[in-house]
Amino acid sequence: MTRTFFVTGTNTEVGKTYATAALLDAAARQGLKTAAMKPVASGCEETPEGLRNSDALTLIDAMTAVMPYEQVNPIALAPAVAPHIAAMEAGRRLDTSRLEGICRGVMNSGADLVLVEGAGGWRVPLAPRQFLSDLPRALELPVILVVSMELGCINHALLTAEAVRRDGLVLAGWVANFVRGPQADMPKAEENLMTLRALLPAPCLGVLPFDDSGDYRQGAAHLDLSPLLSSPE
Repeated sequence: MTRTFFVTGTNTEVGKTYATAALLDAAARQGLKTAAMKPVASGCEETPEGLRNSDALTLIDAMTAVMPYEQVNPIALAPAVAPHIAAMEAGRRLDTSRLEGICRGVMNSGADLVLVEGAGGWRVPLAPRQFLSDLPRALELPVILVVSMELGCINHALLTAEAVRRDGLVLAGWVANFVRGPQADMPKAEENLMTLRALLPAPCLGVLPFDDSGDYRQGAAHLDLSPLLSSPE
């Protein structure tokens, strides 16, 4: 049985890719077949093979499935700006219906766990009347929230959780990520974690300590996938 989740964050640059890759690695260590997608990515670099995004390449490295880059990251945009602005500059039109079809193909590829990583936070515009959050809504995907542990994280996390639930989706779990610095550098870090555990309507999948190496394999050891794997399909 394939389980698919959409990974979002409380903002941009909160370590969504690190957390997603760590989740994939933790699943692979349990013998699960994994696949992942980054449907829309800006800030891509030109290579002999075409535009490539470092986040998408990390997901390719972390997952067990072998997929062409274009299936992992179907919309690759060069400017490192919001996707809808990058698309306008590139003369491209972003359409969630096309992305939905590609996602369904990956979801039906035979993997045990599929993670679809978003871009930025929950309500990222793709077009005048379309948002990236429309994609998990169309696919009816449960959501994993990556919370950057810093001042203001409680407000950001609760507002994102409210938006996810208002959109009719289930918050399946959340990951605390000390992406800005060591846990000791955040005032009242443990108290903030306790508050998030009490107020967020989903289980905490783990607390990722600060890791300046960027090696997602180290993060995998701090994650517990059991709430995801035991949840109803």
